[in-house]
Amino acid sequence: MRELAILIVAAGTAFGLVLAVLRTFGFRLLNALIVVFADVMRALPPLVLIILLYFALPLAGVSMGAFAATWLSLTLVLAAFAEEIFWAGILAVPKGQWESARSTGLTRLETLGQVVLPQAVRMTVPPLTNRVIATTKGTALGSVVALSEILNQASSSASLAGNATPLTLGAAAYLALFLPVVIFGRWVETRFAWKR
Repeated sequence: MRELAILIVAAGTAFGLVLAVLRTFGFRLLNALIVVFADVMRALPPLVLIILLYFALPLAGVSMGAFAATWLSLTLVLAAFAEEIFWAGILAVPKGQWESARSTGLTRLETLGQVVLPQAVRMTVPPLTNRVIATTKGTALGSVVALSEILNQASSSASLAGNATPLTLGAAAYLALFLPVVIFGRWVETRFAWKR
C-alpha cells in the first residue's frame, strides 16, 4: 500500500506539473485537450475509473491487474487536480515577474523554470498537500478490485475475528502513514512561506 501511494504521488504530481507547464505555451488545441482531461478526471469518481479500467478494458482486449488499475486511476485523478493547482499557482505569479526575467535575457523556458515555477510551486504547497492526501487515501478503493491493502485486510480480519479491533488497527495504520505526510506538508509550507 505504501509503494502504491508513493507511485501515485510521484507520477500524478509530475504529470500534473508537466500539463500545467505545457499550458503556459498557449497552444489552443493542446490547452483545450488538457482542460478537457482535467475536467473529466476531476468529475469522475475514482472508484468508477478503477472499475472501468479493471473490468471494461479487458473487453477491449487490454488486461490490467488490480494494482495497475488502482495506480493508473488515482494517478490520473491526482494529475488532473495537480495540473489545476499548478496552473493556478503559475497564473498567480505577477506578469511583471515574467517581463522582468525576459528583459534580463532569459528565454521563455528559463523564465518559467528559474523565476515563475519556484514562486508558483511555493504557493501550491497547501492545496497540493491536501489533494495528495485525499487521493492517496483512495488506495482503499482498490479493495473493490481485490487489491490487498490495509482496508481490505482489516475488513477480512474483522469478519474472521468477529470484532472491530482489526478495523481500529487499520485506522491507526492509515494515521501512521498519512500523519507524517501532513506534518511534512506543514513543514514545507512554513519553511518556504513568503516572509511577512
